[in-house]
Amino acid sequence: MTSATDLPDDSSEPGTGDGPHPVWGPATGVGSLPGTDPVEAMRLVVGELPDLPHLPELPGRGAGSDLIGRAAALLVDLYVDLTPAGWRLVARPGADLRRAQEALARDLDALYDVAERYVGPLKVQVTGPWTLAAGLERSRGDRAVVDTGARRDLAQSLAEGISAHVAAVTARVPGASVLVQLDEPSVPAVLQGGLPTVSGFGKLSAVESNVVEELLTGLVEQVPAPVVVHCCAQRAPLDLFRAAGAHGLSFDLGLVQDLDAVGTAIEAGTHLLVGVVPGTDTDLGRPKATASRVQAWWRELGFPAEELAGAVTLTPSCGLAGASQAYARTAMAHVREAAKYLLPE
Repeated sequence: MTSATDLPDDSSEPGTGDGPHPVWGPATGVGSLPGTDPVEAMRLVVGELPDLPHLPELPGRGAGSDLIGRAAALLVDLYVDLTPAGWRLVARPGADLRRAQEALARDLDALYDVAERYVGPLKVQVTGPWTLAAGLERSRGDRAVVDTGARRDLAQSLAEGISAHVAAVTARVPGASVLVQLDEPSVPAVLQGGLPTVSGFGKLSAVESNVVEELLTGLVEQVPAPVVVHCCAQRAPLDLFRAAGAHGLSFDLGLVQDLDAVGTAIEAGTHLLVGVVPGTDTDLGRPKATASRVQAWWRELGFPAEELAGAVTLTPSCGLAGASQAYARTAMAHVREAAKYLLPE
């Protein structure tokens, strides 16, 4: 098994003020892949992204392996069930939740089978508390995101579940330094009042940024691993994610225009996971051209060229579940090869 190259660990973690700096790899995936076979997916990831593999998500398996169902499988003392309108909080567990938990268990078995001897950083992805609350209905039929108590309970339950998940991953891959990616594609809509009501005829009220940050901060502080916050939507609030304690920010390079927020994150020591290739099939061109685009962006930010490789990890722009199997492999190989051109000459 290929081991990741260790990086210096004598500096402080961004956002915490103490402790070892997380270990990052030059390239990784966002999370989801096409297909339904977790062992095959894990082998693909380890083969193409050997310095920072991730635990793949396979939403093609159906209900329970999707963004909301997979996170719901981690909740502690909270239960969900699937309705025609989507996932809903319920009083007791049922068949849909068991299906989600069984799928996650199979993924952990695949991780053990393929990567037991791996040594280095390993990323897992979990739906963040705001996106989870936006995607779950309460029993009364409205979204959990509108209820302060429901949001708080979900965040606490999710934090406990993530902690148990990190322990389960570490038990299967003892040499892994686990990183936790919180997927928060719904946060811009939460902040802007863009989430539709359950009926679809209206919009939910915007949530104040300090409220969003406070809940996210509380969860990040409870996670026993460095946290990356991923948002590939437009207007990703990078300053908010950084202020909430994120050690890394993951975003689509083509959608983030706030260079001041990016520059502030770099100065604070926050690592950047930069999406540079589309999540669906297209002609990617040459990896060197992708690297040149990242280098030009870095020059525009005004930071020394020799700092680029250590500050940035290249990724696809978003998950690859909607891509073909061949493109998913090509996209991961592309970001791996492009990252080599970022190294100082």
